[in-house]
Amino acid sequence: MKTTILAITILTGLGATAQDYESIKNTVALTQYQQAKTALDQSMANAKFTSKPDAYILKATVYSSLAMDNKYKSTAEGDRLTNDGDAAFMKYKQMDPGMALLKDPIYQNGAVNLYSSYYTSGYADYTAKKWDAAYSKLKKAVEYSDLLIKNKLMTVAVDTNVLILAGITAENSTFKNEAVLYYGRLADMKIMGDGFESVYRYLVDYYFQKKDWVAFEKYKSIGKALYPTSEYFGFDKVDFSVGLAADLDSKLKALDQLLLTDPNGFKVNQVIGEIIYDALNPQEATTPLPANAVELEKKMIAAFKKAAAAKPGYENSFVYVGDHFINKAVLIDQVRQVFSNAIATRKQSGEVIPKEDIAKVDELDKKYRDVLVLAREPYEKAAKLYGARTDLTLADKKQYKKAANYLADIASFEKIWNKNKGKVADAAKYEAEEKKWVEVAESIKWF
Repeated sequence: MKTTILAITILTGLGATAQDYESIKNTVALTQYQQAKTALDQSMANAKFTSKPDAYILKATVYSSLAMDNKYKSTAEGDRLTNDGDAAFMKYKQMDPGMALLKDPIYQNGAVNLYSSYYTSGYADYTAKKWDAAYSKLKKAVEYSDLLIKNKLMTVAVDTNVLILAGITAENSTFKNEAVLYYGRLADMKIMGDGFESVYRYLVDYYFQKKDWVAFEKYKSIGKALYPTSEYFGFDKVDFSVGLAADLDSKLKALDQLLLTDPNGFKVNQVIGEIIYDALNPQEATTPLPANAVELEKKMIAAFKKAAAAKPGYENSFVYVGDHFINKAVLIDQVRQVFSNAIATRKQSGEVIPKEDIAKVDELDKKYRDVLVLAREPYEKAAKLYGARTDLTLADKKQYKKAANYLADIASFEKIWNKNKGKVADAAKYEAEEKKWVEVAESIKWF
């Protein structure tokens, strides 16, 4: 008799548990969420009740429904209810990997409400620029969005709104690198429209920083196809190396990294030469030269030589080198002229000029000549290329004429130098050179 009574008690207990699920579900169906929560919380203390996945999906449904109630929506209490509901749903998924109970319309509301609650509260934090808080919620909203789409409870191929918000908030949060997870999904589907160009820009920049050149080129190509008028997607690795670096050293380090895979590439070497040229030839005379100017000059010349070799027929690599040495010679000549004029004034006053000062005049002359003649070869190469062309633009003609005039000046100085040294034959040779380049310069018309 006792055994029968015990069996009846066990069966009654099991029946009551199953009945509790339905009872609470019915209360939810009547939108009596607070009453449903009270009954649920009491039942969750029963081990038999929580032995089935029904308990946890029911808790997720009750808590998320209550969180979306106007009384709690986007409040601290609403967030707590949402997080508790999410924890319950994760437990449900663990117990029922196939999520068969999601076929039940009441339980479907649990997943929908969790998505809606995270999205709504996350959006509120997004508008308030609470980036970390917003991202933590929108990240969860993405998870539920994916679940709803997978189970055909959301009739879209991709939830672009939640993905873009998750990406934006991640980008602005302390989890910046996670933005690529969401932007990448949007870009891979080639989503476009107002505000979406920044997605592709972020990915291009992100993969450039990571030196992942395959992904860099991939998203640059997609961005260019979707936004053909945007200059951004026309930039290459060299442009990014220079554009994203803050100072000369940083730019050169970034470009040196590119040289590892493209040591003889035209653009990387040309740009290296140009940015060093700018540093060694500042527009403002008061701007100091870099402390390592000597080393930089060698690096610049080597870079321009590689650029010229990589792109035969390109004059500018030679022009830059010629201009650099002319600028350098001009600075020396300024000192030279001041000293020479001072010596001339002293002579006129009858002063006997010491041998040391006369030697210094010769020293400055030699220093000037040594730098000046370094401009000859690059200018000659540039002039030869210009002279062979029939399609010179106005800018080309100006550069060509400049090179010819400087070559005439160099020849003139060499003529005088050699004449003063008694080298008659050499002086005559440079006189002929001077005449040739004067004629070339006079033949170049651009007006």
